[in-house]
Amino acid sequence: MSESPVIDVHGNLRLLGTAHIATASVEAVRHHIATYQPDVVAVELCKSRHDALVSDRRLDKEGLLKVIKEGKAPMVLMQSMLSAEQRKLGINEGQQPGAELLAAVEAANEAGCEVELVDRDIQTTLRRAWKRMKLREKWRLLTSLLADEDEDEDLDVNELLQDTDLLSSMMDELKGFSPGAGEVLIDERDTYIAANLERLGTERRVLAVLGAGHLQGVSKKLGGEGCSIDSSGLETLPSPSLVRRTLPWAFPLIMIGVLAAVFSTSRDIDWVTFFTVWTASNALFAALACLLARGHPLAILTAALASPITSLNPALAAGWFAGYVQLKLAEPTAEDLQAFLKLDELSLMWSNPAGKVLFVTALTNLGSMIGAWATPLILLNVLGLS
Repeated sequence: MSESPVIDVHGNLRLLGTAHIATASVEAVRHHIATYQPDVVAVELCKSRHDALVSDRRLDKEGLLKVIKEGKAPMVLMQSMLSAEQRKLGINEGQQPGAELLAAVEAANEAGCEVELVDRDIQTTLRRAWKRMKLREKWRLLTSLLADEDEDEDLDVNELLQDTDLLSSMMDELKGFSPGAGEVLIDERDTYIAANLERLGTERRVLAVLGAGHLQGVSKKLGGEGCSIDSSGLETLPSPSLVRRTLPWAFPLIMIGVLAAVFSTSRDIDWVTFFTVWTASNALFAALACLLARGHPLAILTAALASPITSLNPALAAGWFAGYVQLKLAEPTAEDLQAFLKLDELSLMWSNPAGKVLFVTALTNLGSMIGAWATPLILLNVLGLS
């Protein structure tokens, strides 16, 4: 089992580095549980990811509808795209991401070991990472993940696990792409995992099963002397900025400003033109976005009809309505839901019914938001008030 790196922090704590999609890693987990005979097996999982793995990553239609209502479609899409990016590296050996973590849980249960989940909740991590990314970084992430490139060279899994310099360079590449998101996804999680391992104490023998990319960072933090590792504040969701809190209310205020500008002029206003342009502009942007997501024709129509209304009500979103119609008209089967969560190909974003529901929801909301901001400018220009 030399393919998987191991660090013994002290006599009762061993860190086992794995690749999340490697068959060798699954075998290494079982091997070290049998030979090291730990009292506790700590895995790089949070409760939600653990529940998804042990239940075979099930997602039902009610769960999909809940994602739409709670506005979590972008987060689910981002999580799925990041999983797909693992496969673009060319190191997929037929194991679904997290297979070795599931093997650790199963082997620990069979051996009567206690299981500890030591990672931070995935939604908290993604939200904190998204918050720290700049707008251009978000755009680059989206375009790079959606680029269906076949240029990536295949990487040997065993070589990847053994080559710590390669792992370090991959981590540095992520930080170079987005320093803020890299800190959240790597450094913050290293601290969070190390703090949880520290809390387990030194009396019991612990085997920690971690992604190989976290091995050095976690071991360094655990090897430090002095005060305990401080992970306070790492579980808090980022509070919305003042701009984000006021943004949903900005468009109604801008529309009031446009109306005030209209009434302040002495010229006669063609109100038919005013409301036609206002309605058509809002509807057009939302409908085009839904069309880009390859939504059902009735979902596109719904997006067009809902956007002029939802743009005036911050509590509503056009994507919710378009996504719901898409869900009802092209209901995903259980097989569709499972295929989307595995996301073997990025084309499933459009072709898979479950992915399409989420994509329709997210893109329609984005199109409606763009339309809401563009409409006042179009109105002022058409009415000659700019």
